[in-house]
Amino acid sequence: MNILIFGPNGSGKGTQGAIVQKKYGVPHIETGVIFRQNISKKTPLGEKAKAFIDRGELVPDDITIPMILDRLKEDDCKKGWLLDGFPRNLAQAEALWAALEKEKIKLDYVIEIDLDRDTAKKRIMGRRLCKTDNNHPNNIYIDAIKPSEKDGKMVCRVCGCEDMSVRADDQDTGAIDKRHDIYYDTKTGTLAAVNYYKQRTKVISVDGSIPVKAVTDAILAKLV
Repeated sequence: MNILIFGPNGSGKGTQGAIVQKKYGVPHIETGVIFRQNISKKTPLGEKAKAFIDRGELVPDDITIPMILDRLKEDDCKKGWLLDGFPRNLAQAEALWAALEKEKIKLDYVIEIDLDRDTAKKRIMGRRLCKTDNNHPNNIYIDAIKPSEKDGKMVCRVCGCEDMSVRADDQDTGAIDKRHDIYYDTKTGTLAAVNYYKQRTKVISVDGSIPVKAVTDAILAKLV
């Protein structure tokens, strides 16, 4: 089963992607990891990508897409894959679709986690990190994982650690808005890419505002 997954920062896309990947036993492929692997192995495409990255420029699609295709052809992808983080805009969606068709690689499903912009932003800014274990989920804006209270202080809901912190980039409203500007753009951005695929393959759209397990159940019920 070959799947693309979309969702704005704050939607829980990473969580749901990990669940789907484990359920179907397919590799979870992220473009950032592909870049790092190609650069570390000094592949021809990796060397080209590094030149752009070293200049602080975006890697062109004619380098990124061949990297992705090479990864999708590896042995662990024979039973399927879950691609995350690409495409980010309409032009990339069109180019990826054309490349997949040329290689006769079928895209079976697109998963879209739908969440309004204000809620997505609050979820990002509401993350709280437990100093004992950063994987303990705590978020002041999500009731199911809201930190506990002890003696009037906020503590980790999992282990009770009183030493909670926030990531600086989670509080950078400018950076959050910039990422969301790209995602929520229905003309040329990421949502334009999602709409492009809605005309060409099966798109599973789920409400990202409901509890995590309910989102998972909604996705798995439609992946048949």
